[in-house]
Amino acid sequence: MPQTAWWKQPYHQTRRLAAHWWLQRHPQVTVIGVTGSYGKTNTVRAIQTVLAEKFKVLPTEINLDTNYNLPITLLRLRNHQKLVLEYGVDHAGEMATHLQLVTPSVAVVTGINPTHAEPELLGSLQGIIKEKSQLFARAGLTILNKDDPDVQQMKPAGKVWWYSTQGQADFWADQIRVNLQGTSFRLHCRSTSEEAFGHHPRRNFHTGLVGRHFVQACLAAAAVGVHEGVGWPQIKAGLAKLTPLRGRLSLEPGPRGSTWLNDALRANPASTLAGLQTLADLPTKNKRLAVLGEMGELGDQAEKEHRRVGRAVARLKIDYLIGVGPLQKLAVAASQMPKDKAFAVSNVQEAAAALKKILRQGDLVYLKGSLLRHMERVLLILQGQPVGCPKVVCDHYDQCPTCAEL
Repeated sequence: MPQTAWWKQPYHQTRRLAAHWWLQRHPQVTVIGVTGSYGKTNTVRAIQTVLAEKFKVLPTEINLDTNYNLPITLLRLRNHQKLVLEYGVDHAGEMATHLQLVTPSVAVVTGINPTHAEPELLGSLQGIIKEKSQLFARAGLTILNKDDPDVQQMKPAGKVWWYSTQGQADFWADQIRVNLQGTSFRLHCRSTSEEAFGHHPRRNFHTGLVGRHFVQACLAAAAVGVHEGVGWPQIKAGLAKLTPLRGRLSLEPGPRGSTWLNDALRANPASTLAGLQTLADLPTKNKRLAVLGEMGELGDQAEKEHRRVGRAVARLKIDYLIGVGPLQKLAVAASQMPKDKAFAVSNVQEAAAALKKILRQGDLVYLKGSLLRHMERVLLILQGQPVGCPKVVCDHYDQCPTCAEL
Protein backbone atom coordinates (compact mmCIF):
# COMPACT_ATOMS: atom_id res chain seq x y z
CA MET A 1 0.00 0.00 0.00
CA PRO A 2 1.44 3.43 -0.94
CA GLN A 3 2.73 5.46 1.96
CA THR A 4 0.41 8.19 3.22
CA ALA A 5 2.02 11.36 4.57
CA TRP A 6 2.50 10.87 8.32
CA TRP A 7 0.27 13.78 9.21
CA LYS A 8 -2.57 12.35 7.11
CA GLN A 9 -2.38 8.82 8.45
CA PRO A 10 -4.49 9.28 11.61
CA TYR A 11 -7.22 11.02 9.61
CA HIS A 12 -7.18 8.31 6.93
CA GLN A 13 -7.34 5.46 9.47
CA THR A 14 -10.15 7.17 11.37
CA ARG A 15 -12.11 7.55 8.13
CA ARG A 16 -11.60 3.87 7.33
CA LEU A 17 -12.91 2.85 10.75
CA ALA A 18 -15.91 5.14 10.35
CA ALA A 19 -16.59 3.76 6.87
CA HIS A 20 -16.45 0.15 8.10
CA TRP A 21 -18.82 0.98 10.96
CA TRP A 22 -21.18 2.80 8.59
CA LEU A 23 -21.25 -0.13 6.15
CA GLN A 24 -22.35 -2.50 8.94
CA ARG A 25 -25.40 -0.29 9.43
CA HIS A 26 -26.50 -0.83 5.85
CA PRO A 27 -27.02 -4.61 5.63
CA GLN A 28 -29.44 -4.15 2.73
CA VAL A 29 -26.67 -3.24 0.29
CA THR A 30 -25.17 -5.71 -2.20
CA VAL A 31 -21.51 -5.09 -3.00
CA ILE A 32 -20.19 -5.65 -6.53
CA GLY A 33 -16.40 -5.37 -6.85
CA VAL A 34 -14.45 -4.80 -10.08
CA THR A 35 -10.72 -5.28 -10.54
CA GLY A 36 -8.27 -5.77 -13.41
CA SER A 37 -5.37 -4.12 -15.19
CA TYR A 38 -7.61 -2.30 -17.65
CA GLY A 39 -11.25 -1.49 -18.30
CA LYS A 40 -12.28 -1.09 -14.65
CA THR A 41 -13.74 2.40 -14.86
CA ASN A 42 -16.05 1.78 -17.80
CA THR A 43 -17.04 -1.63 -16.43
CA VAL A 44 -18.07 0.03 -13.16
CA ARG A 45 -20.00 2.62 -15.18
CA ALA A 46 -21.72 -0.07 -17.28
CA ILE A 47 -22.75 -2.06 -14.18
CA GLN A 48 -24.00 1.12 -12.53
CA THR A 49 -26.17 2.14 -15.47
CA VAL A 50 -27.68 -1.34 -15.77
CA LEU A 51 -28.46 -1.71 -12.06
CA ALA A 52 -29.77 1.88 -11.87
CA GLU A 53 -32.67 0.86 -14.10
CA LYS A 54 -34.09 -1.02 -11.09
CA PHE A 55 -32.15 -0.08 -7.96
CA LYS A 56 -30.63 2.89 -6.16
CA VAL A 57 -26.92 2.49 -6.92
CA LEU A 58 -23.77 4.06 -5.48
CA PRO A 59 -20.50 3.67 -7.45
CA THR A 60 -16.98 4.73 -6.57
CA GLU A 61 -15.77 8.06 -7.91
CA ILE A 62 -13.81 8.20 -11.17
CA ASN A 63 -10.04 8.85 -11.10
CA LEU A 64 -9.58 8.63 -7.32
CA ASP A 65 -7.07 6.24 -5.71
CA THR A 66 -8.83 3.18 -4.28
CA ASN A 67 -7.20 3.61 -0.87
CA TYR A 68 -9.19 6.81 -0.41
CA ASN A 69 -12.06 6.06 -2.77
CA LEU A 70 -13.47 3.07 -0.89
CA PRO A 71 -13.94 4.74 2.53
CA ILE A 72 -15.19 7.95 0.92
CA THR A 73 -17.77 5.97 -1.07
CA LEU A 74 -18.92 3.93 1.93
CA LEU A 75 -19.50 7.09 3.96
CA ARG A 76 -21.84 8.30 1.20
CA LEU A 77 -24.14 5.31 1.74
CA ARG A 78 -27.73 6.25 2.52
CA ASN A 79 -30.69 4.24 1.22
CA HIS A 80 -28.73 2.64 -1.62
CA GLN A 81 -29.36 -0.97 -2.57
CA LYS A 82 -26.25 -1.68 -4.65
CA LEU A 83 -22.61 -0.64 -4.28
CA VAL A 84 -20.37 -0.89 -7.36
CA LEU A 85 -16.74 -0.53 -6.28
CA GLU A 86 -13.50 -0.33 -8.25
CA TYR A 87 -10.66 -2.20 -6.54
CA GLY A 88 -7.41 -0.82 -7.92
CA VAL A 89 -4.12 -2.31 -6.66
CA ASP A 90 -0.50 -1.61 -7.53
CA HIS A 91 1.37 -2.86 -4.43
CA ALA A 92 1.53 -6.32 -2.84
CA GLY A 93 -0.84 -6.61 0.12
CA GLU A 94 -3.05 -3.76 -1.05
CA MET A 95 -6.04 -5.93 -1.99
CA ALA A 96 -6.11 -7.45 1.50
CA THR A 97 -6.28 -3.94 2.93
CA HIS A 98 -9.25 -3.12 0.68
CA LEU A 99 -11.04 -6.35 1.60
CA GLN A 100 -10.65 -5.69 5.31
CA LEU A 101 -12.85 -2.68 4.70
CA VAL A 102 -15.43 -4.09 2.27
CA THR A 103 -15.76 -7.50 0.61
CA PRO A 104 -17.90 -7.97 -2.53
CA SER A 105 -20.45 -10.74 -2.95
CA VAL A 106 -20.10 -10.42 -6.73
CA ALA A 107 -16.59 -10.01 -8.18
CA VAL A 108 -15.70 -8.98 -11.75
CA VAL A 109 -12.24 -9.27 -13.34
CA THR A 110 -11.81 -7.27 -16.54
CA GLY A 111 -8.34 -8.38 -17.70
CA ILE A 112 -4.68 -8.70 -16.79
CA ASN A 113 -1.54 -7.20 -18.31
CA PRO A 114 1.96 -6.27 -17.07
CA THR A 115 1.02 -2.82 -15.75
CA HIS A 116 2.53 -2.44 -12.23
CA ALA A 117 4.97 -5.31 -12.82
CA GLU A 118 7.99 -3.38 -11.48
CA PRO A 119 9.83 -5.04 -8.54
CA GLU A 120 8.75 -2.31 -6.12
CA LEU A 121 5.10 -2.77 -7.13
CA LEU A 122 3.59 -6.20 -7.89
CA GLY A 123 6.83 -7.68 -9.21
CA SER A 124 5.65 -9.78 -12.14
CA LEU A 125 2.63 -10.87 -14.15
CA GLN A 126 2.09 -13.74 -11.71
CA GLY A 127 2.27 -11.27 -8.84
CA ILE A 128 -0.45 -9.21 -10.49
CA ILE A 129 -2.67 -12.28 -10.99
CA LYS A 130 -2.13 -13.40 -7.38
CA GLU A 131 -2.96 -9.98 -5.93
CA LYS A 132 -6.10 -9.41 -8.00
CA SER A 133 -7.35 -12.98 -7.45
CA GLN A 134 -7.92 -12.19 -3.79
CA LEU A 135 -11.00 -10.14 -4.75
CA PHE A 136 -13.13 -13.23 -5.36
CA ALA A 137 -11.93 -15.30 -2.37
CA ARG A 138 -15.28 -14.86 -0.61
CA ALA A 139 -17.52 -13.89 -3.53
CA GLY A 140 -20.65 -15.88 -4.25
CA LEU A 141 -20.26 -15.23 -7.96
CA THR A 142 -17.17 -14.35 -10.00
CA ILE A 143 -17.56 -12.93 -13.52
CA LEU A 144 -14.45 -13.33 -15.67
CA ASN A 145 -13.25 -12.17 -19.09
CA LYS A 146 -12.72 -15.30 -21.18
CA ASP A 147 -10.97 -13.30 -23.92
CA ASP A 148 -7.95 -12.71 -21.65
CA PRO A 149 -5.60 -15.73 -21.39
CA ASP A 150 -4.17 -14.49 -18.09
CA VAL A 151 -7.64 -14.24 -16.57
CA GLN A 152 -8.21 -17.84 -17.62
CA GLN A 153 -5.44 -18.79 -15.16
CA MET A 154 -7.60 -17.62 -12.28
CA LYS A 155 -9.38 -20.35 -10.34
CA PRO A 156 -12.29 -19.05 -8.25
CA ALA A 157 -13.68 -21.50 -5.73
CA GLY A 158 -17.33 -20.47 -6.11
CA LYS A 159 -19.72 -20.01 -9.02
CA VAL A 160 -18.17 -18.55 -12.17
CA TRP A 161 -19.72 -16.91 -15.22
CA TRP A 162 -17.54 -16.13 -18.23
CA TYR A 163 -18.05 -13.46 -20.88
CA SER A 164 -16.47 -13.17 -24.32
CA THR A 165 -16.43 -11.29 -27.62
CA GLN A 166 -14.42 -14.04 -29.33
CA GLY A 167 -16.52 -17.16 -28.87
CA GLN A 168 -19.24 -18.79 -26.84
CA ALA A 169 -19.37 -18.27 -23.08
CA ASP A 170 -22.05 -17.75 -20.43
CA PHE A 171 -22.46 -14.30 -21.98
CA TRP A 172 -21.03 -13.58 -25.41
CA ALA A 173 -21.41 -11.14 -28.28
CA ASP A 174 -21.09 -11.24 -32.04
CA GLN A 175 -22.02 -9.02 -35.01
CA ILE A 176 -20.08 -6.16 -33.40
CA ARG A 177 -20.21 -2.90 -35.37
CA VAL A 178 -18.36 0.32 -34.51
CA ASN A 179 -19.03 3.82 -35.85
CA LEU A 180 -18.80 7.40 -34.64
CA GLN A 181 -22.17 7.08 -32.89
CA GLY A 182 -21.14 4.13 -30.74
CA THR A 183 -21.03 0.33 -30.82
CA SER A 184 -23.76 -2.19 -31.60
CA PHE A 185 -23.69 -5.94 -31.02
CA ARG A 186 -25.82 -9.03 -30.64
CA LEU A 187 -25.81 -10.53 -27.14
CA HIS A 188 -26.27 -14.21 -26.31
CA CYS A 189 -26.23 -16.09 -23.02
CA ARG A 190 -26.32 -19.66 -21.90
CA SER A 191 -26.42 -21.55 -18.65
CA THR A 192 -27.27 -24.96 -17.31
CA SER A 193 -29.60 -23.09 -14.96
CA GLU A 194 -32.64 -21.80 -16.87
CA GLU A 195 -33.93 -20.38 -13.59
CA ALA A 196 -30.87 -18.12 -13.37
CA PHE A 197 -31.03 -16.76 -16.91
CA GLY A 198 -34.64 -17.18 -17.96
CA HIS A 199 -35.74 -17.19 -21.58
CA HIS A 200 -33.38 -15.07 -23.65
CA PRO A 201 -33.58 -14.95 -27.43
CA ARG A 202 -30.76 -13.23 -29.27
CA ARG A 203 -31.00 -9.50 -28.68
CA ASN A 204 -29.44 -6.50 -30.39
CA PHE A 205 -27.80 -3.93 -28.11
CA HIS A 206 -26.21 -0.52 -28.58
CA THR A 207 -23.93 1.60 -26.42
CA GLY A 208 -22.62 5.11 -26.94
CA LEU A 209 -19.10 3.89 -26.10
CA VAL A 210 -16.96 3.76 -29.25
CA GLY A 211 -14.90 0.58 -29.58
CA ARG A 212 -15.45 -3.18 -29.79
CA HIS A 213 -13.53 -3.70 -26.54
CA PHE A 214 -16.27 -1.83 -24.66
CA VAL A 215 -18.59 -4.72 -25.46
CA GLN A 216 -16.69 -6.65 -22.78
CA ALA A 217 -17.79 -4.08 -20.18
CA CYS A 218 -21.35 -4.37 -21.46
CA LEU A 219 -21.29 -8.16 -21.18
CA ALA A 220 -19.97 -8.00 -17.61
CA ALA A 221 -22.71 -5.50 -16.76
CA ALA A 222 -25.37 -7.71 -18.35
CA ALA A 223 -24.14 -10.67 -16.28
CA VAL A 224 -24.34 -8.63 -13.06
CA GLY A 225 -27.77 -7.38 -14.07
CA VAL A 226 -29.10 -10.89 -14.67
CA HIS A 227 -27.70 -12.07 -11.34
CA GLU A 228 -29.36 -9.18 -9.53
CA GLY A 229 -32.72 -9.67 -11.21
CA VAL A 230 -32.69 -6.85 -13.74
CA GLY A 231 -34.86 -7.54 -16.79
CA TRP A 232 -33.47 -7.65 -20.31
CA PRO A 233 -35.32 -4.49 -21.47
CA GLN A 234 -33.81 -2.65 -18.49
CA ILE A 235 -30.33 -4.01 -19.24
CA LYS A 236 -30.65 -2.83 -22.82
CA ALA A 237 -31.87 0.62 -21.73
CA GLY A 238 -29.03 1.00 -19.23
CA LEU A 239 -26.29 0.14 -21.71
CA ALA A 240 -27.75 2.53 -24.27
CA LYS A 241 -27.23 5.42 -21.83
CA LEU A 242 -23.44 4.98 -21.67
CA THR A 243 -21.37 7.71 -23.33
CA PRO A 244 -17.58 8.17 -23.50
CA LEU A 245 -15.64 9.85 -20.71
CA ARG A 246 -13.34 12.65 -21.78
CA GLY A 247 -9.85 11.30 -22.41
CA ARG A 248 -11.05 7.69 -22.54
CA LEU A 249 -11.74 7.22 -26.25
CA SER A 250 -13.91 10.32 -26.45
CA LEU A 251 -14.59 11.83 -29.86
CA GLU A 252 -13.53 15.46 -30.20
CA PRO A 253 -13.32 17.91 -33.09
CA GLY A 254 -9.72 18.70 -34.01
CA PRO A 255 -7.89 21.26 -36.11
CA ARG A 256 -8.37 21.41 -39.89
CA GLY A 257 -11.68 19.56 -39.69
CA SER A 258 -10.16 16.40 -38.26
CA THR A 259 -11.77 14.10 -35.69
CA TRP A 260 -9.78 12.97 -32.66
CA LEU A 261 -10.21 9.88 -30.56
CA ASN A 262 -8.87 11.27 -27.32
CA ASP A 263 -7.63 8.34 -25.24
CA ALA A 264 -4.84 10.23 -23.49
CA LEU A 265 -5.87 9.72 -19.87
CA ARG A 266 -4.43 6.22 -19.41
CA ALA A 267 -2.31 3.74 -21.39
CA ASN A 268 -1.39 0.10 -21.00
CA PRO A 269 -0.81 -2.59 -23.64
CA ALA A 270 -4.38 -3.89 -23.69
CA SER A 271 -6.06 -0.48 -23.85
CA THR A 272 -3.60 0.77 -26.47
CA LEU A 273 -4.16 -2.23 -28.73
CA ALA A 274 -7.93 -1.86 -28.25
CA GLY A 275 -7.79 1.82 -29.13
CA LEU A 276 -5.75 1.16 -32.26
CA GLN A 277 -8.30 -1.47 -33.29
CA THR A 278 -11.05 1.12 -32.81
CA LEU A 279 -9.19 3.57 -35.05
CA ALA A 280 -8.97 0.86 -37.73
CA ASP A 281 -12.65 -0.13 -37.29
CA LEU A 282 -14.09 3.36 -37.75
CA PRO A 283 -15.31 3.98 -41.30
CA THR A 284 -13.59 6.84 -43.12
CA LYS A 285 -12.54 7.85 -46.63
CA ASN A 286 -9.60 9.78 -45.18
CA LYS A 287 -6.37 9.01 -43.32
CA ARG A 288 -6.06 7.26 -39.98
CA LEU A 289 -3.23 8.55 -37.75
CA ALA A 290 -1.99 7.16 -34.42
CA VAL A 291 -0.14 9.51 -32.04
CA LEU A 292 1.24 7.41 -29.20
CA GLY A 293 2.97 8.43 -26.00
CA GLU A 294 4.78 5.95 -23.81
CA MET A 295 3.06 3.35 -21.63
CA GLY A 296 4.26 3.50 -18.02
CA GLU A 297 4.78 1.07 -15.13
CA LEU A 298 5.61 -1.97 -17.29
CA GLY A 299 8.89 -2.91 -15.60
CA ASP A 300 11.10 -5.26 -17.62
CA GLN A 301 8.22 -5.79 -20.07
CA ALA A 302 8.32 -2.17 -21.30
CA GLU A 303 10.46 -2.66 -24.42
CA LYS A 304 8.65 -5.86 -25.42
CA GLU A 305 5.21 -4.28 -25.06
CA HIS A 306 6.09 -1.14 -27.02
CA ARG A 307 7.43 -3.28 -29.86
CA ARG A 308 4.19 -5.30 -29.77
CA VAL A 309 2.20 -2.10 -30.22
CA GLY A 310 4.33 -1.16 -33.23
CA ARG A 311 3.73 -4.51 -34.89
CA ALA A 312 -0.02 -4.13 -34.27
CA VAL A 313 -0.06 -0.74 -36.02
CA ALA A 314 1.51 -2.37 -39.08
CA ARG A 315 -1.23 -5.03 -39.21
CA LEU A 316 -4.10 -2.56 -38.97
CA LYS A 317 -5.56 -0.08 -41.42
CA ILE A 318 -3.54 2.83 -40.00
CA ASP A 319 -1.80 5.24 -42.39
CA TYR A 320 0.56 7.15 -40.07
CA LEU A 321 2.28 6.49 -36.74
CA ILE A 322 3.88 9.17 -34.56
CA GLY A 323 5.65 7.79 -31.47
CA VAL A 324 6.64 10.21 -28.71
CA GLY A 325 9.52 9.37 -26.35
CA PRO A 326 12.36 6.82 -26.26
CA LEU A 327 10.18 3.73 -25.78
CA GLN A 328 7.89 4.67 -28.65
CA LYS A 329 10.94 4.75 -30.93
CA LEU A 330 10.88 0.97 -30.47
CA ALA A 331 7.26 0.86 -31.61
CA VAL A 332 8.03 2.93 -34.70
CA ALA A 333 10.94 0.66 -35.60
CA ALA A 334 8.89 -2.50 -34.99
CA SER A 335 6.12 -1.25 -37.28
CA GLN A 336 8.52 -1.36 -40.23
CA MET A 337 6.39 1.31 -41.87
CA PRO A 338 7.98 3.61 -44.48
CA LYS A 339 9.91 6.55 -43.01
CA ASP A 340 7.43 9.03 -44.48
CA LYS A 341 4.59 7.22 -42.67
CA ALA A 342 6.10 6.56 -39.23
CA PHE A 343 7.91 9.15 -37.12
CA ALA A 344 9.84 8.76 -33.86
CA VAL A 345 9.90 12.15 -32.10
CA SER A 346 11.35 13.32 -28.81
CA ASN A 347 8.50 15.40 -27.37
CA VAL A 348 4.99 16.75 -27.88
CA GLN A 349 6.19 19.83 -29.77
CA GLU A 350 7.87 17.65 -32.39
CA ALA A 351 4.74 15.49 -32.60
CA ALA A 352 2.58 18.56 -33.24
CA ALA A 353 5.03 19.79 -35.89
CA ALA A 354 4.86 16.44 -37.71
CA LEU A 355 1.07 16.50 -37.61
CA LYS A 356 0.90 19.99 -39.06
CA LYS A 357 2.53 18.65 -42.23
CA ILE A 358 0.15 15.74 -42.80
CA LEU A 359 -3.18 16.52 -41.08
CA ARG A 360 -6.10 17.22 -43.43
CA GLN A 361 -9.86 17.64 -43.25
CA GLY A 362 -11.73 14.45 -42.39
CA ASP A 363 -8.71 12.63 -40.95
CA LEU A 364 -9.13 10.42 -37.88
CA VAL A 365 -6.46 10.82 -35.17
CA TYR A 366 -6.00 8.44 -32.24
CA LEU A 367 -4.24 10.10 -29.27
CA LYS A 368 -2.91 7.78 -26.56
CA GLY A 369 -0.45 7.83 -23.66
CA SER A 370 -0.12 7.21 -19.93
CA LEU A 371 -1.40 9.90 -17.59
CA LEU A 372 1.99 11.40 -16.77
CA ARG A 373 2.91 11.63 -20.47
CA HIS A 374 0.16 14.27 -20.88
CA MET A 375 -0.42 13.66 -24.56
CA GLU A 376 -3.28 16.15 -24.50
CA ARG A 377 -0.56 18.77 -25.00
CA VAL A 378 -0.32 17.76 -28.67
CA LEU A 379 -3.90 18.79 -29.29
CA LEU A 380 -3.45 22.01 -27.30
CA ILE A 381 -0.44 22.99 -29.44
CA LEU A 382 -2.34 22.33 -32.66
CA GLN A 383 -5.21 24.45 -31.36
CA GLY A 384 -2.79 27.36 -30.95
CA GLN A 385 -2.58 27.31 -27.16
CA PRO A 386 0.78 28.03 -25.51
CA VAL A 387 2.45 24.89 -24.11
CA GLY A 388 5.84 25.53 -22.55
CA CYS A 389 6.42 22.05 -21.14
CA PRO A 390 8.37 19.67 -23.42
CA LYS A 391 8.76 16.85 -20.85
CA VAL A 392 8.12 13.31 -22.00
CA VAL A 393 7.17 12.42 -18.41
CA CYS A 394 5.61 15.04 -16.13
CA ASP A 395 4.86 14.44 -12.46
CA HIS A 396 1.65 16.51 -12.44
CA TYR A 397 -1.57 14.49 -12.23
CA ASP A 398 -3.80 17.40 -13.21
CA GLN A 399 -4.69 17.70 -16.88
CA CYS A 400 -2.66 20.26 -18.81
CA PRO A 401 -5.42 22.86 -19.36
CA THR A 402 -5.50 23.41 -15.58
CA CYS A 403 -1.71 23.35 -15.04
CA ALA A 404 -0.20 26.63 -13.86
CA GLU A 405 3.17 25.77 -15.46
CA LEU A 406 1.65 25.95 -18.95
